[in-house]
Amino acid sequence: MSDLAGFFNPTVIWFLIGLVLLVLELIIPGFVIIFFGAGAWVTAIMCLIFPMGINMQVAVFTFSSVILLLLLRRYIRKQFFSEGKSGVETLTDEFLGKTAVVESDIRKGYPGKVSFKGTTWNALSEETIKKGHSVEIIGKDSINLIVKPTK
Repeated sequence: MSDLAGFFNPTVIWFLIGLVLLVLELIIPGFVIIFFGAGAWVTAIMCLIFPMGINMQVAVFTFSSVILLLLLRRYIRKQFFSEGKSGVETLTDEFLGKTAVVESDIRKGYPGKVSFKGTTWNALSEETIKKGHSVEIIGKDSINLIVKPTK
């Protein structure tokens, strides 16, 4: 019976709650649950240091979770998740003004294919451009690159 007594220790219970919440953050992404997991771990540490009743434990959990959420979410989100340019905008900026080679004919209103950096991309143009010609990438339209013939 003494083996189970250690399992029902508040420190262990709060640690396990925190662990479950951190795993849930991986399953249900939203970058909120992680702070409640951290709050549970703060509560576990507090239970290890100070003897507390259940009401105080819940208060510490709630307070620490909300404070961590309010103070750190925006900062950590900026560090790990780009809120500036999207991947498509960065991609377009990287490609703008660069030269590609037409892999299949491009006709006005009908996409063709261009080869750029070893990958084939859908491409649109206001002009007909034959296979083998060089083009300049001038923009994007959804998943299509906008190109014009090079001079």
